[in-house]
Amino acid sequence: MDNDLISLSTAVGQALHARRWLLATAESCTGGGVAQAVTDIGGSSAWFERGFVTYSNAAKTGMLGVPAALIAEHGAVSEAVAAAMAQGSLAHSPAQVAVSTTGIAGPTGGVPGKPVGTVCFGWARDGRVHTERLVFAGDRQAVREQAVVHALQGLLRFLA
Repeated sequence: MDNDLISLSTAVGQALHARRWLLATAESCTGGGVAQAVTDIGGSSAWFERGFVTYSNAAKTGMLGVPAALIAEHGAVSEAVAAAMAQGSLAHSPAQVAVSTTGIAGPTGGVPGKPVGTVCFGWARDGRVHTERLVFAGDRQAVREQAVVHALQGLLRFLA
């Protein structure tokens, strides 16, 4: 892990630890990368509760309770689904805050209006949810790495 990601993950851990909060992640396109980044930090067991890797639509529905109708209406890569994923990870864990990612890392899978590199994020806590949709450049690995960093940066902002 590079030094910037270590610093970012450490800052997330410090913010969560100061609040005595636990984090849950719900990831699709990042495949557990957010959970890996935060658990690479020593002592993360004090503030990281669990991670859900819900790559398929069935997993999003079965593990997180994302309504199949919501996926059918908006698509798996949507802010609505990212919000439901974050909320679902809170509902299925004792965590107080959650982050979710769902997107198209490529190299294929892009569709009109949702090109390769599109990633939707969700952050949830205290009955509040914030979402964002970004389009990242680069190959599959670059998209995933940028998404992990953005998920953690957004989490820090959401905790402030």
